[in-house]
Amino acid sequence: MNGDGENPVPGRKLPGMKPENYKKIGLWGAAAAVLIYLGSTSFYTVQEQERAAILTFGKYTNESSAGLHFKWPYPVQEVITVPAELTQRIHIGYRQEAEGAVAVEDEAMMITGDENIVSADAVVQWKISNIRDYLYNIDDPEQFLRNSASSSIRAVIGSEKLDYAITDGKTVIQDKVRELLIDLQKKYNTGIQIIDIKFQDIEPPSGQVEEAFREVTNAREEKNTKINNAKKYENDIIPKARGEAQALLERAEGEKKSRILNAQGDVAQFNAIFAEYSNNQSVTESRLILETLETILPSAKIFITNSNSDTVNYLPLNELMRNTSVSPSASAAPQGGTAE
Repeated sequence: MNGDGENPVPGRKLPGMKPENYKKIGLWGAAAAVLIYLGSTSFYTVQEQERAAILTFGKYTNESSAGLHFKWPYPVQEVITVPAELTQRIHIGYRQEAEGAVAVEDEAMMITGDENIVSADAVVQWKISNIRDYLYNIDDPEQFLRNSASSSIRAVIGSEKLDYAITDGKTVIQDKVRELLIDLQKKYNTGIQIIDIKFQDIEPPSGQVEEAFREVTNAREEKNTKINNAKKYENDIIPKARGEAQALLERAEGEKKSRILNAQGDVAQFNAIFAEYSNNQSVTESRLILETLETILPSAKIFITNSNSDTVNYLPLNELMRNTSVSPSASAAPQGGTAE
């Protein structure tokens, strides 16, 4: 053998290498290749957000969740993994690119029930609920979901008026589309679960139509603002008015009870006086006359005279009252007489 490792004598076997050794080496090599092949095709790993469908001779037989699993080598068994635990999204009316949202006019443009054109963009959230149906009942699950979502949106918006669709009816339309889309998935057994659908925009095409509807929307918002302010004022005034009315009623009720009690007291007082009057009419009558005179004539001076004679008595009472305030020295006796 030379330095290149070649046999210098063609047709001559290397020393120490018998033919049966070549056969053993080949067998061991084949066995190692088989073992490597079996090892690489008998174990598989399922990620956290995935689930695996196991096919035995091409037929669905089982499924497995996340982790390391064993299977019979191919072609006995085959494994297909799908992101069944992952919530996925598809966009209707636009595509989310690296530079931003790119409109897809063919999907976005729709006709409303009053024969107007509207542009609708939506996001559908979904996940795989049945691996077998997802793999075998539809050829292209994502495209089927896109087509069914687009048709559901067109069916619902096509039954509504444009003014309702772009203003108050967005939430109602959204709910109707979700129900219709769920029914389609059940009808065709797609193995797809619809989690939610949300409209990004429902608006008329750009231009004069968009500007006109923007003015309509602003007017409606202004109307709602004024209505809310009026309700706020109403909610502020009415409770106050009710409180004042209740206060008036309570004061009137208090006045009523007060007068009733006073009247009852007066009646009780009258009854007591009447009872005393019945026992001694003259004394009670005199006392009542005096009390009444004291009440109506608090500063009057009373003079009692004898009026039994037929002559008229003249008493200069005012002069006599003034004279009582004059000292005795000033009231001397007449000249030529003596004071008694």
